[in-house]
Amino acid sequence: MAKETVLTPEGREDLENELHYLETEKRAEIGERIRVAREFGDISENSEYDDAKNDQAFMEERIAEIKDILQHATIVDAPKRSNKVHIGSTVTCEVNGKEQAYTIVGAAEVDFFANKISNESPVGAALIGHKKGDVVEVTGPTGVKSTFTIVKISNAATKKDAKDKAN
Repeated sequence: MAKETVLTPEGREDLENELHYLETEKRAEIGERIRVAREFGDISENSEYDDAKNDQAFMEERIAEIKDILQHATIVDAPKRSNKVHIGSTVTCEVNGKEQAYTIVGAAEVDFFANKISNESPVGAALIGHKKGDVVEVTGPTGVKSTFTIVKISNAATKKDAKDKAN
């Protein structure tokens, strides 16, 4: 049985968009690459054909993975009016004298470059349930302890509401 996955509404939408792209545009693109590579002749020593077939296998694996995630996902919406950190919250913390913002998301949505951290990560798990002003100590996987002071909490629903009001 597949593991249940937690997703924010935005994460579900991103995965649905990726699935649509892979099943339509990317599948057709790779199919065309395979067709062209076959025209080169003997496929037993045809690196273009091998590369296209490998890309096709990776793509089909990703399609199956996304379908599985979406099928078993629990969609979690951060409460509109909450002063606590939840999945979907963006939390601004002071760490070592610097402010850093993290968005707490399900494991399938993690994006370190966009500061989206998992609710299952040491930092994400430690921040969940805390309020502005709380000081949270987190022990990382290497045993190093860090102190996070929560400066600000904003929720996805609150950001969406603000965007809607602006329009």
